[in-house]
Amino acid sequence: MNSVTTDCCVAEEDDCSDSEVLCLMRVGKNSDWLRLFENAEVTIGRGVEVTHQLLSSTCPLMISRLHCSFRQREDGQWTVTDKKSLNGVWVNGERIPAEQPHLLRLGDSIQLGVPLLGTKVEFDYILIRRPLKDIKPYLVKGHREDSKAAHTPKKFKRKLAVEEVEPSTSKHKLYRCSSADKPFAKPCPLSPLKARQQLSHTQPEETVSSIQVNEEEQPVSDGSSSAWDLNNLLMYSQNILLLRKQVNDTQRQVESLEGEPRQADPLRGEHIRELQAQLEALRVKMHRMETLERSFSETKRQLEEQKTQQQEELMKKQLEEALQEQKKVIDELALSRKGFEEIISAKNKELEVTKEEKEKARAQKEEVVTQVTEVLENELQCIICSELFIEAVILNCAHSFCCYCIKQWRNKKDECPICRQAIQSQTRCLALDNCIDRMVENLSLDMKARRQTLITERKGMSSHHRRGDGDPR
Repeated sequence: MNSVTTDCCVAEEDDCSDSEVLCLMRVGKNSDWLRLFENAEVTIGRGVEVTHQLLSSTCPLMISRLHCSFRQREDGQWTVTDKKSLNGVWVNGERIPAEQPHLLRLGDSIQLGVPLLGTKVEFDYILIRRPLKDIKPYLVKGHREDSKAAHTPKKFKRKLAVEEVEPSTSKHKLYRCSSADKPFAKPCPLSPLKARQQLSHTQPEETVSSIQVNEEEQPVSDGSSSAWDLNNLLMYSQNILLLRKQVNDTQRQVESLEGEPRQADPLRGEHIRELQAQLEALRVKMHRMETLERSFSETKRQLEEQKTQQQEELMKKQLEEALQEQKKVIDELALSRKGFEEIISAKNKELEVTKEEKEKARAQKEEVVTQVTEVLENELQCIICSELFIEAVILNCAHSFCCYCIKQWRNKKDECPICRQAIQSQTRCLALDNCIDRMVENLSLDMKARRQTLITERKGMSSHHRRGDGDPR
């Protein structure tokens, strides 16, 4: 949007900058605020003879030549009047009747025109009262603050175009374009990047001015500008459709005028030339819009590729982080495994030591058993029967023999079989018998059975001999 305040505006400037003034604050922007001058009628429209001139960047005919006017009543309250505008004046969301003053209050929402498909209202204001020094940086540029104006504004006669004098079959007035509107038509706003790309395809004077205007309104950073371009791509496509409709309507008007008889209207030739000029301007504008749409599509594709690349880089980064985490876990498991292996090795060594000790104990026990066996065989064995003593007896010479063996020996000779000394006495040795019985318990089962068999046989033989010869011994 381009806002221009004419030099011939009717207003009275306050000399003191601390005084509070009434103004229309532009919603969402810190510029292009419209001041309402006291004791004067403030007019708004796209024409040149108005207090504040508004030019739409999306639809040139959105604002009428004389769209509305603001006036202060004698009681100090302000009113707004719709001057039969095409798209109306909306106060707090409701359209006000034409040519009827509507009372305003501070904080009221004032919208000029209607929103296009998928967009918001371009000219959206809120009525506020602030000190002049606070709002001065935000007021529209180009207004001479030291100018004095008359209390009664000038009224200019409106020149009607041919299509307004004579009825035509064209479309709605919103889609018409007269020769008087051509100097004020502006292309759709370009981002700084797209404006520089468009520089080689359009006329230098128009492109440079468009770039300067849009660089003031749009962010400079590439990321925000690209996002803004993509958000407005749908709006540009709709504008192309509107321009195509205008081209078709203008072309039909030209064909209809060319088909009429030449005597019908003396201004027909001038009207045809004017429509042809309009048609050519619309075609040039539509070509620019199509070029801009193609450039937007290319930018969108590049942004999608960039986004895909960023996603791939993000996924690679996440994968690398996951691999690093996995490597850390593997390292921790390796350390744990090493610790467990050391513990198991220590336990194995302890088991080996215990096994060696058991083997040593077993060998010692076997050695003791062997020694005991040797002792039994050498020291506790009867020399007569070569068996362990059974009911051991000790002779007067201190030699020991089995009771049964020495009895049988004395039947032949009454002397010691070892030292040949005469046997004078023999005595049972219970301690020796108990010792032998204890040692026999640790011997094998075969030796135990063999000893038990010998004991039983000798007892039976001793009983038989007693019954046979009656020997008291």
